[in-house]
Amino acid sequence: MRTAILVAVLCCSISQYGQERTVITGHLQEKGTGLPVQNASLLLEGTSHEFSSDQNGYFKIDVEQTGEYILRMYAQDFVEKRFSLYLEGIPIDLGILYLERDIVQEKTDNLITLTDGELLDDEETVSGALGLLQSTRDVFLNRTAFDFGQAFFKVRGYDSQNGNVLINGIPMNKFFDGRPQWNNWGGLNDVLRNQEYTNTLSLNPYTFGGILGNTHIDTRPSGMRPGVRLSASASNRTYRGRLMGTYNSGLQENGLAYTVSASRRWAKEGYVDGTLYDAYSFFGALEYQFNPRNSITFTSILARNRRGRSAALTEEVFELVGHQYNPYWGEQDGKIRNSRERDLFEPLFLLNHTLQLDKLQWNTGVAYQFGTHARSRLGYFNAPNPDPTYYRYLPSYHINSSIGADFINANLAKEAFLTDPQTVWQQLYIANGENDGKAAYILYDDVSDDKTITASSNLNYSPNDRLQFSFGGNFKSTASENYAQIKNLLGADFYEDMDAFSQTLNDVDGSLEKMTGNRSSYHYQLDASQVETFAQGSYTGNKWTGFASVSYTSFNTQRNGLFKNERFLENSFGPSEKVSFSSLGLKGGVGYFLTGRHWFTANGAKMERPPTLQNSFINPRENNEVVPVLQKETITTVDLNYFVRLPQLTGRISAFYTRFQNTTDINFFFVDSGLGSDFVQEVITDLDKLHKGIEVGLEYEPSSNVKLTVVGNVGQYVYASDPNVRINFDTAGPEEDLIDPEGTIDLGIASLKGLKLAQGPQKAFALGVEYRSPKYWWAGATANYLTNNYIGISTITRTQSFLLDPETGEPFPEATPENLEKLLKQRNLDDIYLLNLVGGKSWIVGKKYISAFASVGNLFDSIFRTGGYEQSRNGNFGQWQKDNQSGSPSFGPKYWYSYGRTYFLNLAISF
Repeated sequence: MRTAILVAVLCCSISQYGQERTVITGHLQEKGTGLPVQNASLLLEGTSHEFSSDQNGYFKIDVEQTGEYILRMYAQDFVEKRFSLYLEGIPIDLGILYLERDIVQEKTDNLITLTDGELLDDEETVSGALGLLQSTRDVFLNRTAFDFGQAFFKVRGYDSQNGNVLINGIPMNKFFDGRPQWNNWGGLNDVLRNQEYTNTLSLNPYTFGGILGNTHIDTRPSGMRPGVRLSASASNRTYRGRLMGTYNSGLQENGLAYTVSASRRWAKEGYVDGTLYDAYSFFGALEYQFNPRNSITFTSILARNRRGRSAALTEEVFELVGHQYNPYWGEQDGKIRNSRERDLFEPLFLLNHTLQLDKLQWNTGVAYQFGTHARSRLGYFNAPNPDPTYYRYLPSYHINSSIGADFINANLAKEAFLTDPQTVWQQLYIANGENDGKAAYILYDDVSDDKTITASSNLNYSPNDRLQFSFGGNFKSTASENYAQIKNLLGADFYEDMDAFSQTLNDVDGSLEKMTGNRSSYHYQLDASQVETFAQGSYTGNKWTGFASVSYTSFNTQRNGLFKNERFLENSFGPSEKVSFSSLGLKGGVGYFLTGRHWFTANGAKMERPPTLQNSFINPRENNEVVPVLQKETITTVDLNYFVRLPQLTGRISAFYTRFQNTTDINFFFVDSGLGSDFVQEVITDLDKLHKGIEVGLEYEPSSNVKLTVVGNVGQYVYASDPNVRINFDTAGPEEDLIDPEGTIDLGIASLKGLKLAQGPQKAFALGVEYRSPKYWWAGATANYLTNNYIGISTITRTQSFLLDPETGEPFPEATPENLEKLLKQRNLDDIYLLNLVGGKSWIVGKKYISAFASVGNLFDSIFRTGGYEQSRNGNFGQWQKDNQSGSPSFGPKYWYSYGRTYFLNLAISF
């Protein structure tokens, strides 16, 4: 009897389950042309069910949910469309649905000119996540990318190494700093639009992922829009002009599809003086589909980027010559010549196979990348510093003189600087010509020559609508050869490869005299390899969802010195000790659907991460020494989210808490410390950081033509521990001049806890309005306010050594807690107000689609400091106090300044 009742209940349940399923069908076409929209994504909001349209634009959605839901439809290059539907088990035929072409896509082209500007100074990198966010439709992240990014705002204060970039399932982040190198595929916007972004801890089918989020770029030609696209752009930011052309064949009857794209970007100089821009990019992809389920794709990306760099400026220099000033360039024979150029060319080749079954998707690929990243600079030897902003050449040097303020010479220095504030190339040639053939000045490149091979495979299996499992792994190996290479002897016959201060050889076993093209100063190789595996599963119910993911990583690296350095005879040549780490990562989350229009999620993660190459070896250019007691980093994070999806109101409110523990940082500088003066490597260990805050992004559509957005971020990003500080230096000079004969000193604890991290504005707010006309024109404006932005601190000045008088070894009597608090108070930057305008118009002429796009950033031409850092030269209280007494310190903080009013124009035609 019990068995019969059980069978009856099961039958009723199955019958009821079948009755509750709703089938939704329709046909997507392009508005104005009637062409089918293929590969469009259709998502039932409030669920994890996502479907796509076929090659002819038809779609079929089969779901078991009942009640009122929003159906969201979006496709690459089209305006998103949303419908309110009531599901009750009855088939719904939506008929023909028209999607409008989206000229706002040109905003992503505009965005790339911002990410190009991330490398601002030779030793200081401001790395945001703008490139990561260009594919997201989240209103908060969208505003972050296109508006806050001008002020170098960072989502949750995270560095971009916390976000992963994958191309066809293959990870692209570099071992050296953990960040993706966007210039490796810059200028190829047309063919890299097919992107999938997962925010923060959300589950990603291709990778365990980072806490900032993950971007997956799909280069398969079958997923791109067939036809030709030509575009021309003009801007006054990093480049002045750009031309780009793309052709996609579409999937042919024989199963082949291919895409080619090329672009050229150039500028004699960008917004900042002397910053040339010269870039070429080429893309080619060939796909062959054996059948609708099996395909193989070969992709090649060749992008070369050469650009002139600019410098951070002290307030003194800014007051003299303004925010567009750049000391790195000067005129030679009537042409601009920048001494600090960056030349990047690292071709990338990928081979991928995709198997797509009803319940299983399997992606496998291999990639090979090679090439060089060269950064030029002037070297000088027993000769005056060629930098026109060198502290001895500025008025403050005479005002802060040890024998008293000398205003006469200060005024003469000011006049001399204003008369000739640039690098004087002719003087360098003259100095070399009067030096018996030996170079007093050379132009050389710091070169990284990398070869990387990566293999990746991941499998996604969905046994039913509720369950999904993913498994994957990748292997990555990099051989990075690093060296200085003489680029130009500037009229000299040879260069003596010696350290000018200690008169020791850089290359004991090599020739003393080096010529153009020779490697000099340092030469070593860094080998690194990593194996990463992950497994994850997710469950989707009517009211609850959940997921769990685990990863394991094995990382190894080793330095191999190729020059024997006389300052480090015992540990500069040959292999170093091996550095190895094994790391685990765990993350999970739950979601609760109050209704199909309101739901909540809670996510958490605890993961370990090996140190990057740049923070593993103390001074890799000269020796094999590894950071003592090097630790892997631990990240603990949680976030809570509320989502709303009403017909007119959509958005998200999130709260987050993240703690980074056991981080390591290495800095290089010359310091006059309380223990002595030298060029040192500062090693900071046991450093913790805390990031917490709230994000709000809401979008309201009072009509089909008008959209209002409100976005806000209130964050607090601080140092959460007092780390240990150690300095290292060479011991080649006279013993009486050494800080310590051992070549290293433990400075103990630095008092950093509670100080702010220099991670961009920690508060940001925006109010935006957009209008889209039925006559195919569009305009928008956004008012932005950003505040709580702090400069980077000098760690060594927060150690006990800062209190010591180098003459006596005793603390300065004036170094009282009150004076220290006043002197070392962390500087915050000015509040930022920005008004940005965007707009465009499109036309359909026959089967040709023409679009024009324009944007104006920082309409009121305001100039503000986007970031900065304290210099560490004044490493003792007495010298710091004396340098700051006049109000015009010689070693005051250096700042980066914003662009003023900028524009971007784009005209494109597709057919």
